[in-house]
Amino acid sequence: MQAPPVQPMNFKQLEAFQAIMLSGSTTGAAERLGLSQPGISRLLAQLEQDLGLRLFIREKGRLVPTQEAEALLHDAQVLMDSAQCFRRHAEQLRLGGFKRRLLKVAVPGTLATSLMPAIAHQFMQAHPDVVLEVLSGSYTETERALLSRDADIGLVRLPMTMPGLRTRACLESEAVCIMPRGHALQALDEVTPSDLVDAPLILLGRQREIRQEIDMAFRHARVQPRVAVEVHSVGEACAHVAQGLGVSMVNGLLASYCQPGALSSRPFRPRIRYQLAIASLEAAAPSPLQDTLIALLVQAIVATGHAAPVDDMPKA
Repeated sequence: MQAPPVQPMNFKQLEAFQAIMLSGSTTGAAERLGLSQPGISRLLAQLEQDLGLRLFIREKGRLVPTQEAEALLHDAQVLMDSAQCFRRHAEQLRLGGFKRRLLKVAVPGTLATSLMPAIAHQFMQAHPDVVLEVLSGSYTETERALLSRDADIGLVRLPMTMPGLRTRACLESEAVCIMPRGHALQALDEVTPSDLVDAPLILLGRQREIRQEIDMAFRHARVQPRVAVEVHSVGEACAHVAQGLGVSMVNGLLASYCQPGALSSRPFRPRIRYQLAIASLEAAAPSPLQDTLIALLVQAIVATGHAAPVDDMPKA
C-alpha cells in the first residue's frame, strides 16, 4: 500500500514551525510572530497533518522536537529564506526596477518623525540608488520585523526578548522627569521620588521593565506614587504631560523629541538606565550599506546629548 501523499504546506506553517523550534513553546512562538497561541497551535497541527509526521511531543508541560523536526529545520529555513528573497526582490522591482536597492530600518515612532528625516537626507545624498524604508513601532514590534526580515536593522531595547538577533551598536540613555513648561519642578536640578509626593504621575504600563524600576525607586524612598494615567508609549506620556495632567519618568532620548516647546525635563534620581542597541538578524550577511546607516544613526543619537555609545554592553 502506498503512503499518503504529502499535502502542500504554506509559508505561515513553516514560520510557526521555525518559531516554535527557536522559542521552545507555542507561547514564545506566538509572541515572536505577533499571533495568538491558539493560532500557532492550529498552524502546527495543520503542518503535522499535511506532512503526516509528528514534529513535537510534550514532556512535563514542554514541547520537545522529534528527530523528524530536527531533520526538517534546515530545509524549512532554506524555504523561508527563498520566500523572503522573492518578496524582497519583488519590492525592489516595485520601488525602482533592477538598478535600485532596498534598505529597511525600524525605529520608535517618536524617532521616525523627528530623527530619521535628517538621517535619511544624509544617507540618500551618498546613496541615491538606494530606496530607504522607515518603519515605526514598539521595541517588540521591531524585533518581530527583524526576525521576519521586514526590517534590516532596528533600534531595540536590551536585553532583547527574542532569540535570533544580534547587536551592531550599543547605546545607553537615562530616565528623566518630564513636566509642563513653568511647572514648579523646573526649579530643581534633579527630581527624586520625594519631590513627587503629591504629584499626579503619568506612567508607562506595569508590564514594562522600566516601570518596575520606577516603582522600586518610590518604594525605597517610602513614597506612595499617585498614578493618574497609565500609558503604553513615551509619545503618549509626553502628550498627557503637555495637557497638564501630571509628570512622567521616561527615556531621556525619546523625551528630547517630544513636544519640546511644551515640556521641560530634569534628570531623575536614583539613576535609571535605558540600554538600547541597533540590531539585525543574526543569520543575515554583513552589509556595507547597513554599516553606513548604523553609523549615521549612532552619530545622530549621540549628538542629542541624551545617549552615549557603550562598548562593553552585553551583546544579546
